[in-house]
Amino acid sequence: MGGRHRTDELEGGYNPYQEPSGRRRAGRGKVLVPLAGAVALAVLLGVAAYVIMSRDAACGDDKLTMRVITSPDIQPAINKIATGFTKNAKPVNGKCLAINVEASDSAGVTNSIAGSGATAGKFDADLWVPDSSLWVAKLRSTPKGSGISAPVGSIARSPVVLAAPKPVIEKLQSAFGEPSWSGLMSAANAATPDGLGRKIRVLPLDPTLNAAGLSALLAGAGILKATGAGDEQLVGVLRQLSENAVNSPANMFATMAKQSSRVPIGIASEQGIWAFNSKSKPGEVVALYPAEGTISLDYPVIVTAKDQATRDAAKSFATALTGAEAKKTIREFGFRTPDGKGGSAISQANGLNPATPRTIKIPDAASVTKMSQAWSRLKLGGRLLALVDISGTMALPAVGAPGDRMRLIAQTAIEGLKLFPDKNKIGTWIFSTNLNGKGVDYRQDVSIGPIGAKINGVTRRDVISAHLAQIKAKRTGDTGLNDTLAAAYDKMKAEYEADKINTILIFTDGVGNDDPDGGISNSEILKKLRDEFDETQPVSVIIIALGANDAAGRRQMLAIAKATQGQAFFPNNALEIRKVFLEGISRRLCAPNCNGTQSQ
Repeated sequence: MGGRHRTDELEGGYNPYQEPSGRRRAGRGKVLVPLAGAVALAVLLGVAAYVIMSRDAACGDDKLTMRVITSPDIQPAINKIATGFTKNAKPVNGKCLAINVEASDSAGVTNSIAGSGATAGKFDADLWVPDSSLWVAKLRSTPKGSGISAPVGSIARSPVVLAAPKPVIEKLQSAFGEPSWSGLMSAANAATPDGLGRKIRVLPLDPTLNAAGLSALLAGAGILKATGAGDEQLVGVLRQLSENAVNSPANMFATMAKQSSRVPIGIASEQGIWAFNSKSKPGEVVALYPAEGTISLDYPVIVTAKDQATRDAAKSFATALTGAEAKKTIREFGFRTPDGKGGSAISQANGLNPATPRTIKIPDAASVTKMSQAWSRLKLGGRLLALVDISGTMALPAVGAPGDRMRLIAQTAIEGLKLFPDKNKIGTWIFSTNLNGKGVDYRQDVSIGPIGAKINGVTRRDVISAHLAQIKAKRTGDTGLNDTLAAAYDKMKAEYEADKINTILIFTDGVGNDDPDGGISNSEILKKLRDEFDETQPVSVIIIALGANDAAGRRQMLAIAKATQGQAFFPNNALEIRKVFLEGISRRLCAPNCNGTQSQ
């Protein structure tokens, strides 16, 4: 009956065929009815084709093509929305609208607009949808990006969460307790290697490349600050995370799957976990929602078109991206809508919690810029020359630790080495008086080079540690500090490396210079350092003086540090050593404009 019914509709309700009588006529009717349906379908298709052809003919080749650049994770959803939008879009200035939706990572687009990085100057889209407003805040802090338009809206949400393989959840809960940013910060703190870090392996996303990674750092830093933690604790976390950071969610999930004695925990967006599980198996990776709340990726829409017609079309499409149909599509692809509601994709079966998580407000532009700069500075490699005092006073008893001062100094240096990444370049000299012939008060112990590189099959780190463990004080030796420092300063300036933090680190007992043979005086070394210090190529001096009770020696140590925008530390016992090293590392955040200070 379907064919006859459709024919009736096409003919305005009049049926040109009479119902025949008899078997023979009935047989003919069975042939004619499908034929009528086929004719009707052909007519319908012809009408549809005519409409499409007429529209294409009206548009011709002169279409208004709008280019949309989106974060790769949301590109499939926006592409689907764009397809539906263009079918019903009204002509713009007589031109039909075509929308090309392309994926490009948000960090790369940010660099392009800002005029930095490998993609500088290549952005020419009409609409941009990054994964987070953090990129917009970062962009606006740059000269070229300061004029970018404010977002016209937000089209999706995806909370930044902790992530772990389903099989290790019980172990993780046993070691970690309730999921939280404070717990993650503790597990990632280089200052507490004997704590959670022994049980948990944190896998962060590089915050310079990934908004989820940057969001996690900002959330964690905010929690640390709220608890009254000092900069050295944040530096300890950033230093450790910078060593383990991965470039992309795909690499993070792959690394997470590797066997390890420590339970892995990563950082990802909720949608990122959904996308991974969709390609592997449901619930393989589970999202853990921090108790303190979290920052969400918010997918802002920024109109970047230059001409008015395209800007109008872009604004119209931006409005459509928040419509009812668009919201259905957004949820279909594992996102929440801006109100925090998710669709069927956000389910326990997919490793996700449908409940809307607590929200942490997206930090302001100043906080984003400060965190980004801190990470970049701490990622810089270091080039360090350590000068170790082995003079006679080092054989005196140590304060607050068993053994002599030499043993405590050696243990201090070995402990400090653990905090330096393998890519850092480190070398050591020892100094007293006449160590390398008459009048030469220093001798190279281990040459400067990557601490993770091997020397005769053994890493430089292990070579330095072994030498320090065996070092002994020269009981008849005096302290030729000034001559040693002058030579070290000349070497570090001559071999300055612009992409690294260049530092001289002195381990001593704080007595200062004591050179019966003369050499450079206290006033002369200060004049040399003040005259030669160059803020454009800074070589700072950091001094760790254990058991330093000599007032004159302390004053000289402080003056040396101040002359080079360095720092002098006077820890009272071995328990303060790790904090001293972290404070020294944190100076990367202010170099080359640090002020010489004292740490008791």
